[in-house]
Amino acid sequence: MYLLKCILLITLFCTSTIIGILISKRYSNRLKILRDLKNALNIFEVKINFSFETISEIFMEISQKINGVAGKIFFDTVKNIENNMCAGDAWEKSIDKNKDVLKKDDIDCLKTLGKLLGKTDIEGQLNQIELVSTFLEKQINDANEDKNKNEKMYKKLGAIVGLVIVIVLI
Repeated sequence: MYLLKCILLITLFCTSTIIGILISKRYSNRLKILRDLKNALNIFEVKINFSFETISEIFMEISQKINGVAGKIFFDTVKNIENNMCAGDAWEKSIDKNKDVLKKDDIDCLKTLGKLLGKTDIEGQLNQIELVSTFLEKQINDANEDKNKNEKMYKKLGAIVGLVIVIVLI
């Protein structure tokens, strides 16, 4: 009976600690996604400025260069465009599909790019990309601050809550 109780207490402590770690990972994941999206937009800006490729071709190339959620957003946009969606609607649909870790401000910012995507001339799209990139830079700074502030806290909080549960059950 004592062995079963020890196993249960250790399991509770480990589970609580793992939950804290998983919550803290959301901050790192958001920061990584925002950085990847900013890099992808930089590639998009260069490609749209200096090549005569279509948006689908550029997005497919970006999806192959950028891994993770950011690459998936661009890949899903290409697939949506292939299904006869306009570029802006395809972009917004893929943002909605892959918005797991992003905050509402991040999503709103990215969706503004879709409103002009493929509807304006090159100069208008470049201005919109630059505007979204600037906002993403601010969001990256905020995400970095959130990560530094909250990541350690949630890891420790998970362990402390687990320890409190163990002490209460002893």
